[in-house]
Amino acid sequence: MIGRAVAAGANGPPVERLLGDLAFKSGNYVEALTRYQHLRAENHSDGIVCERAGIAALKIGEPTAAEAMIECATAASDASWRAWNARGVLADLKRDSTAADDAYDRALRLSPNKAEVVNNRGWSQLLRGDWVQAIELFERAAALDPGSTRIRNNLELARAALDSDLPRRRPGESDQSWAARLNDAGVAAQLLQNRERAVAAFTQALEASGNWYVRAANNLAAAGNP
Repeated sequence: MIGRAVAAGANGPPVERLLGDLAFKSGNYVEALTRYQHLRAENHSDGIVCERAGIAALKIGEPTAAEAMIECATAASDASWRAWNARGVLADLKRDSTAADDAYDRALRLSPNKAEVVNNRGWSQLLRGDWVQAIELFERAAALDPGSTRIRNNLELARAALDSDLPRRRPGESDQSWAARLNDAGVAAQLLQNRERAVAAFTQALEASGNWYVRAANNLAAAGNP
């Protein structure tokens, strides 16, 4: 319907907004961000446009573009949990733990049982080296969203950092998936300055991959140097 309207000559901010929203919901974040930025530049944006533009920018790895949009989104009195959650992610990227805590607090006040926010808060604690708190948050997130592979993997990564055993292969798991989890366990061990465990994890990742796994190879080379 939108395509027919555009073909018939419809244009302007309302059409740009519709096309931006369609791109965002379709996962076409590059197009969505471009259209939302046009609206912002022409003073036709609101809190939702800023929020979606900021999230789209984060999805494609453009934190600078995301920051301006998320500041716009959280300036609105009715800013959503998504906007504050995104602001927490941006704060974590800058290692600003105070700002991250404030943003996640606001997000959870608006929506206390959002697994995505709890998971991100767990990752925030992991970045600070507080593995015990990270595990507690990942466990809560997993209870809220048992089907999330990302949350399950984060929980396993945090547990692996404090566990004496390396991750075991799951039934039916591919070589590449297992190798990736072993590599993550090695990274966790490095953060804990457990060089022996890191080397063991990276070595197993190479063996599990069935081919030359570049990430594990590079990490093994780095971990092997005192």
